[in-house]
Amino acid sequence: MENEINLFTEYLTTEKRYSEETVKSYKSDLDNFADFLINKNKNFFNIDKNIIREYLKFLDDCKLKNSSIGRHLSTLRSFYNFLVREEKIKTNLFNNFTNPKKEKKLPNFLYHNELDKIYSSCEDETPLGKRNLLILELLYATGIRVGELTNIKLNDINNKEQSIRVKGKGNKERITYYGEYTEVALADYLANGRNKLLKEKNDYLILNRFGNQITTNGTRDALNKIFKVAGIKNKVSPHVIRHTFATHLLEAGADLKSVQELLGHESLSTTQIYTHVTNERLRSIYLNTHPRAKDKE
Repeated sequence: MENEINLFTEYLTTEKRYSEETVKSYKSDLDNFADFLINKNKNFFNIDKNIIREYLKFLDDCKLKNSSIGRHLSTLRSFYNFLVREEKIKTNLFNNFTNPKKEKKLPNFLYHNELDKIYSSCEDETPLGKRNLLILELLYATGIRVGELTNIKLNDINNKEQSIRVKGKGNKERITYYGEYTEVALADYLANGRNKLLKEKNDYLILNRFGNQITTNGTRDALNKIFKVAGIKNKVSPHVIRHTFATHLLEAGADLKSVQELLGHESLSTTQIYTHVTNERLRSIYLNTHPRAKDKE
């Protein structure tokens, strides 16, 4: 069975041009399935639907999430399609099995008091401090993804309209907007931060300490410094700030379609998860404040 796995991983590397980490993930899933089959005195070529059902139960008994089980199934589906292509088997039994539904996970977000605490700790007057504050302001003001932030160029900014042109997934452009706080942070950074970080001319807005375009990891590090000073113990990623942007807009009465456009979501259903967040928070507020909803003491 090792030979078939090696042939498949070589196919993924050379023909599909998958990354090294992705190929490792596929191989790990296949190794797990191979070990399971060996314990059942089976191999890749003499399985049936019952063996597949047993394997899915085995994964479930291992307490794997539905998303992880789905990944294993996708790996095996691709592997057996490869075996069909290589004429080693006639049919792919895994095509008869669908991935389990993913668990609905509500996105994390920051509360207003947490944001106030974070902003009040941003007192670093160094060029990097001014840059870090602008990163935070831009992410919360616009809801853009971290990759979209790092790719902003100076000519993407329209100061008069207080808008920024960003490129999202699939290189699709959209316009995002920012307010007074971000305008002040942007002007301060351009006047007293970026010019001091810049070494050789480039058009990127957010620079690292070497004067080059900041990376996504560099952006996360910059935010982590702010959160550490603010004493925020929970893990806060740039995406959590994006979730916060959407949640706070909906809480304030923004319509779902507008939030969808601002986030750059293709489907409205992707944005609808934030309504679950706001609804859950409203329910919590109700249960904790209405005199006939609270538990009797």
